[in-house]
Amino acid sequence: MDRPFVVERIDHLVFRVRDLQRSVDFYREVLGCEVVRRRDHLGLVHLRAGVSMIDLISLDGTLGSQGGRGPGEDGRNVDHLCLRIEPFDEPALVAHLARHGISSRGPAEVNFGAEGDGPSLYFRDPDGNAIELKGPSVVSG
Repeated sequence: MDRPFVVERIDHLVFRVRDLQRSVDFYREVLGCEVVRRRDHLGLVHLRAGVSMIDLISLDGTLGSQGGRGPGEDGRNVDHLCLRIEPFDEPALVAHLARHGISSRGPAEVNFGAEGDGPSLYFRDPDGNAIELKGPSVVSG
């Protein structure tokens, strides 16, 4: 069956967050995302993440309050967000995270992604959402 479309990339991911400003600060300062639009009447902030977007909605905002109980230890709204990065320098990444009081969930490991097998490092944002920083494909030979 022919589809009338082709998936090209992730357009955006939406996280429901407990403290909107704390999360905006995290995504700006730790990951280098840029705020491109705020829609305060909805409790929504749009951040640029490369060619994609990360949208943050406040649990107490118009949109966030529609989703029920928020993220916590006993449940998640999303499993994880994977951001393809370049370069992938594990010691530099770990040091950067540490400067922001963040620990990785272990050493980098090779995982499968859009470009094939490559290094990944995992950590959590302020709301406990898992973030994966993904490096380039590892060519074996």
